[in-house]
Amino acid sequence: MASLNKVLLIGNLTRDPEVRMMSSGRPVCNFGLALNRSYKDADGNKKEEVTFVDIECFGPRAEAVGRFFSKGRPIFVEGRLKLDQWESKEGEKRSAIRVVLDNFEFVDTGKSDGTSTSTEMNTRGNNPASTDSNSPANQPLASSDPDLDEDVPF
Repeated sequence: MASLNKVLLIGNLTRDPEVRMMSSGRPVCNFGLALNRSYKDADGNKKEEVTFVDIECFGPRAEAVGRFFSKGRPIFVEGRLKLDQWESKEGEKRSAIRVVLDNFEFVDTGKSDGTSTSTEMNTRGNNPASTDSNSPANQPLASSDPDLDEDVPF
């Protein structure tokens, strides 16, 4: 039976990325991602829902995320789900699902101080990316539209 483990997420960092070196010398980066969802309940009241996801990445991407991102900045993450299992000090079996980042894209082109950056890093080739205004990374998110009606049938 075939299987697919692919995750695509856009959200804001909940904390500054933590980059450290593994014993092999390979960098690893961990950060949290907040995913916001707006919808209307059965009574037509607007509701907000937030999902928090832990993200892990390795190698040059770990260094790039640590260098270019900080708490609150949006990011597009492409990755896969990973189940971590361990035993607590009390002997209880514990588990958590996290996302292992394979690639990422810049969602915004500005810094937190409101100025824009002149180049962005293309994570697939480490070359400056074009600032094409038709690029998906430069398009406004549909969920940011306050008049978005969640009752669309598709």
